[in-house]
Amino acid sequence: MDFIMKDIGFYTHFPYGKLDIAGDEEYGFRPYQLMVSSIAVCSGGVLRNVLEKMRLEIEDIHIHADVKRIEEEANRLEKIHLHFQIKGLHLEEKKIEKALQLAQKNCPMVQSVKGSIIIEESFELI
Repeated sequence: MDFIMKDIGFYTHFPYGKLDIAGDEEYGFRPYQLMVSSIAVCSGGVLRNVLEKMRLEIEDIHIHADVKRIEEEANRLEKIHLHFQIKGLHLEEKKIEKALQLAQKNCPMVQSVKGSIIIEESFELI
């Protein structure tokens, strides 16, 4: 990946399009937003795959991420709480709990920050 400086921030190109990144969200995505997005969407994608392999009928997954940062430590990410709202047919809480454990264990982004950012997960069935 190559990142090119602009007046404020940087940009890069991917096959899907241009990505603007800056500390000021008027000029692009903020780095912490990209990190939280990567963790949330990776977790959601792996969870979806696990649920499909368990042959559960999933209609929709909505992910809400709450982020806690530590201002005194360069505003670093301390904790991300991911709350999954899962809609489907004949879903059982125990199977969803098991799927969440497997998803966290198999999500590369969660595993990459393990030990430095606390990742908590919860869910509700819709």
